[in-house]
Amino acid sequence: MTALNLTTAERRDLRAQAHHLNPVVVVGGDGATPAVTREADAALSAHGLIKIRVFSDDRAEREALMKRLADELGAAPVQHIGKLLVLWRPIPVKAKARPPEEDRGAGTKTIRIVIPSKSGNHRPTVKKIRLLGNQRVTAGGSVKRAKTRQTSAKKKASG
Repeated sequence: MTALNLTTAERRDLRAQAHHLNPVVVVGGDGATPAVTREADAALSAHGLIKIRVFSDDRAEREALMKRLADELGAAPVQHIGKLLVLWRPIPVKAKARPPEEDRGAGTKTIRIVIPSKSGNHRPTVKKIRLLGNQRVTAGGSVKRAKTRQTSAKKKASG
């Protein structure tokens, strides 16, 4: 992969966002091993914008590492300040794992309850109530939880 290119305005915004981040990947004395590359790839997939701390005193080595990681991971080099490297890659869009809303079971729903006035000359009162999946409205207009099914001791022993 090749590294992404950013405009100066995009780079400035990303530097501002990265200011408050803590390093999520640490490159130790062994340098950039394949495990470091895998961790950086996973962190970029999860967060998009990451900081990497490099425990090397050689500035040229850190610059080369930043360029190599950006090329291998398809990321954009944002900033190299001291021993911190900042990389950015857009987060991939995840496919929905759950079925559409109409296929799901009972969830929250909003119900309007119309309470007629005591005299016929006034408007009825309308209340909006939010019900959870285990709740129901009684004939009197109050909300009750659905009862949990209780099994008898005989059924428990036989099942």
